[in-house]
Amino acid sequence: MHTRILRCTLATDDSHAYWRNVDLSVPLEQRIRLAFERRWFGLKSEARVDTLMRNMAERFDAFPEALALLQRLPAIPAALRPWICHLHTQLSDPLYRRFTGEYLPQRRAQGLRTLDRDTVARWVDSLEPGRWSVITCRKFGTNLVATAVEAGLLGKRRDPRELTDVNVPEQVLGYALYLLRTVRMERALGDDPYLRSLRADREMLPSLLQRVPGVTYQRLGRVEELDWQYPSLTVWGVQVLGGEA
Repeated sequence: MHTRILRCTLATDDSHAYWRNVDLSVPLEQRIRLAFERRWFGLKSEARVDTLMRNMAERFDAFPEALALLQRLPAIPAALRPWICHLHTQLSDPLYRRFTGEYLPQRRAQGLRTLDRDTVARWVDSLEPGRWSVITCRKFGTNLVATAVEAGLLGKRRDPRELTDVNVPEQVLGYALYLLRTVRMERALGDDPYLRSLRADREMLPSLLQRVPGVTYQRLGRVEELDWQYPSLTVWGVQVLGGEA
């Protein structure tokens, strides 16, 4: 557990600016200076740029193939960018991963369709009782809700927020599969927090994956096979090499 979500939420527009400008061959400290001097994030202060760059590095630098794909794509529709940021935030932040991949699906399964910041604050405190102050837990609640709203998982109205009827585009599922190729997971596909947050759970997964171009999925009892129909996967019309499952 860490507290980075307190300083940087989903930051979709800033993430998009990072994809367009970053060069991983440049050391991070030098990249931070360049980002401020060249106004990657507009007129933000030097301190804010430093915070953004360190968070972006945690979210994207660990997945250089996926980052290279984002840089190669000619244009990522604005409506899809929050989903990409959501997946990378899940990978880099255990608390956000548990919130969106466990807590929200559990509430939905229990028929609980609303929540507010205080409810989330109490949930945060229950994970490690006494670790954080009441004020910090409330800040966690505020930022986790704000991040989930920007990702499209919660409604944008004031508290109480409604869990949205997530309908993930097939392009996002394709990107998720490409991104997760190198991630070691303790749970079966569809029981993992990443696909569960997209409502691609064990029950829904077979029908959803039929919509993803270039991917075949078969399940026979406890045996599952996920493979590409072609030597590479097409995402947003771009051929992605090395797409082995």
